[in-house]
Amino acid sequence: MIWDFRGREAKHIAEHHKKHLQEYVDAKSLDHIICGSKDLSPMYSIAFMVVNEEDSESLRSILRPHRGQIYQEE
Repeated sequence: MIWDFRGREAKHIAEHHKKHLQEYVDAKSLDHIICGSKDLSPMYSIAFMVVNEEDSESLRSILRPHRGQIYQEE
C-alpha cells in the first residue's frame, strides 16, 4: 500500500506518516508488516506498508492508501 506526498514538505510528511503506520501495526500487534518511506525526488515522497495478500483487503479499507501494487523481493 502506498501513500503519495508532493511538495516542499513531502519528505517530512511521508516520514511522519510512516511513524503513524508503524504505530498502527504495533497497536494491532500485526506480524510480518514492513513500513517505510522513500524519497522519489526533492518534491515527491511516499510512505508505504508491505502486507500479506490475505490482509490487504481489510487493511486497505481501514487505512485507505492512495494506491497499491504487488511487492516482490528482488
